[in-house]
Amino acid sequence: MPTDLYPDYPVGTLHPESEAVLRELQAASAKPLSALSPREARACPLPEAWLGSVDPGVRIGNQVIPGRKGPIPIRTYSAGSASAQPLLVFFHGGGFVLGTLDEFDAFCAGLAGKGACTVVSVDYRLAPEHRFPAALEDAWSALLWIAAHGEELGGDPERIAVAGDSAGGNLAAGLCLQARDQGFPRISFQVLVCPWVDLSDSAEAAPSFRAFGQGLWLSTANLRWYRDHYVETPAQADHPLASPLRAESLVGLPPALVLTAEFDVLAAQGRAYALRLEEAGVPVTFRQHPGMLHDFLVMPGKFSEARAAFGQIAEAIHAAFHAPGPRKSPETGQYLALARG
Repeated sequence: MPTDLYPDYPVGTLHPESEAVLRELQAASAKPLSALSPREARACPLPEAWLGSVDPGVRIGNQVIPGRKGPIPIRTYSAGSASAQPLLVFFHGGGFVLGTLDEFDAFCAGLAGKGACTVVSVDYRLAPEHRFPAALEDAWSALLWIAAHGEELGGDPERIAVAGDSAGGNLAAGLCLQARDQGFPRISFQVLVCPWVDLSDSAEAAPSFRAFGQGLWLSTANLRWYRDHYVETPAQADHPLASPLRAESLVGLPPALVLTAEFDVLAAQGRAYALRLEEAGVPVTFRQHPGMLHDFLVMPGKFSEARAAFGQIAEAIHAAFHAPGPRKSPETGQYLALARG
């Protein structure tokens, strides 16, 4: 175990690719995210080589749809089909402050091709220019529009799933709560990748915060930077639509796939959310990827494990749309019973 990088983690081994990335950051001695302004941070996007290449067989289109608070850009990805395809509504990560449609082109195009669906990536408003609940308002507006106009995108509005990574996973989870409470639209499935589902101060008591909070990747200081740009008060951070893990009940939510990275400050949140879904009677598959860092899955240029995890998502989405019924664990073939160690 690389104790100099994560001295407080009692078990597990950092994957060599993860360690290489951390050593690269360590050698660069760059300013931490928490020392930058949002404008400075946005000027330093992830390198294209980290993100993988776009499947040339996928058609990509751009348009702007109406939202309650103004127009919302969306980008569609389709591998082509004679019949209407299921619709996967995707929300990118970036802590509600960073992230662009461009950065997730390869990921979304891959899901369209492998998942046999039309992917709609939503370019929601970012903080601090637009604080909570702006991102969720745009996500909700986009979901309602897609449910009403999905056929215009070549999709089947009767078959809609949501997905997101990190902050995008927060939005996807929040939409499932809203759709359940309002009775529309029906969401068939949810995919949460390294989700950030608890923004409250109490979240920092989780073991993964203690183990990785001082790390070089996604640290506690960085999460506070994101959160403080997004919410204005602690009360907002406690709201279940800002912190879905704090929702009173998860009963009645769509079946879920929850993926986490072992060496991630948010790992405990993803696990806790999956456990609560299971306890609420929601079919859920949970997978933690050993040795991986937060958001490894969207960076196949750096993490070979991203390809395996991507395959899990594509398989789950395909099964959710084309083989209805309770989700099963890809590893065991049994209905998931999450370990509680």
